[in-house]
Amino acid sequence: MSTLLIKHAAVLVTMDDERREIRDGGLFVRDNVIEAVGPTAELPDAADEVLDLSGHIVLPGLVNTHHHMYQSLTRVIPAGQNKELFGWLRALYPIWAGLRAEAVYVSAKLAAAELALSGCTTSSDHLYIFPNDVTLEDEIRGVGEVGLRFHATRGSMSLGESKGGLPPDSVVEDEDAILADSQRVIEAFHDNSRYAMLRIGLAPCSPFSVTRDLMRASAELARSYPGVRLHTHLAETKPDVEYSLEQFGLLPGDYAEDVGWIGEDVWHAHCVHLTPEALDKFGRTGTGVAHCPASNARLASGIAQVRGMLDRGVPVGMGVDGSASNDSGHLLNEARLALLMQRALTCDPDVLTARDALELATLGGARVLGRDDIGAFKPGMAADFVAYDLGDVAYAGALHDPVAALIFCTSINVAYNVVNGKFVVREGRLANLELEPLIEQHNAIARALVDGEAT
Repeated sequence: MSTLLIKHAAVLVTMDDERREIRDGGLFVRDNVIEAVGPTAELPDAADEVLDLSGHIVLPGLVNTHHHMYQSLTRVIPAGQNKELFGWLRALYPIWAGLRAEAVYVSAKLAAAELALSGCTTSSDHLYIFPNDVTLEDEIRGVGEVGLRFHATRGSMSLGESKGGLPPDSVVEDEDAILADSQRVIEAFHDNSRYAMLRIGLAPCSPFSVTRDLMRASAELARSYPGVRLHTHLAETKPDVEYSLEQFGLLPGDYAEDVGWIGEDVWHAHCVHLTPEALDKFGRTGTGVAHCPASNARLASGIAQVRGMLDRGVPVGMGVDGSASNDSGHLLNEARLALLMQRALTCDPDVLTARDALELATLGGARVLGRDDIGAFKPGMAADFVAYDLGDVAYAGALHDPVAALIFCTSINVAYNVVNGKFVVREGRLANLELEPLIEQHNAIARALVDGEAT
């Protein structure tokens, strides 16, 4: 048994039921679980390790609900810089066809490191392309070496161009093979216990890259195991909606219901163009949404109606999306963009507050991923927390309200990141790896992949 005492935080943002913000606050942690939360004076005065966080703001670790980690290898590809979603995908599919196991492992490790430095302690990922020797284990290993809590989803594409889908036939898989491998990774890796560090979900990629049969079969398979959730893309762009109408005669929200993808065990990425009726349905059923404002802006997809979702009771979390359609993996900045873009969309400064945005990135993400053990500071919750240094130049002149400063001011990296009671970032540096050699290795793989040398 080991103990950790966090004391003298300038502000401890609890995200508890009362949304307390405790000045001179702290945490007492035993092993991987929070045992006490409150003012420093009310906490035990000794522990195996004591960390004085004077001058820092401490909050529950941020939760990333949508990512494609392998895409960190293909940021800013010239052919895709000025295209909407479908054109961007067509430019990148041929490059991704060259992915190999090492590329997926290294890109996941780098993406997880970038997320950790931004304040993320729990991340999902949507790996839906499996060329050559790629397996889901490759990214599981990479993220595990960084130390993040991880929801890996076994994605898939089965509907190639020859059958009316968007991806080229060279990057799709046989549906029987997809389902067999989905079952394999669930049974090999899924942990549904409290405080689990690794869970598995099933994630057929999108309506334009898989069949309705695969959507239904994946849902049936996932629901035969406890805690295995379902994830896909939905209503990301207007052409996405048009495809759904042309191919299925259904709007995206109705398509999701038709294939059984509605319910508390489902979350959809983007949902920029869902109708009010679909949002009502999501709210009634607890169907979640991963909001990815930077990617949606970068690809000119639009701005999701987050306020309308929240007002209807839809679970909403933040996602950085793939690093080739965002070109960044900074989760705190994603929460900042959520606030700014909701205000720009509605011309209403009250539509989303700074504290609303932080809640989306913590409690909101936890709910979307089906977790009741992360996202807030309470006794019995997982010991996941991050600390930002309020002495950073970004916060100069903003300490009238340090909590709001996290969102309104320039997003910075963390000073500390602790996951499951273990340090992932300490004094601004990754605790489990050297970043500089990883970047060099990642860049070499990216160059070879784009130059067509990876195969």
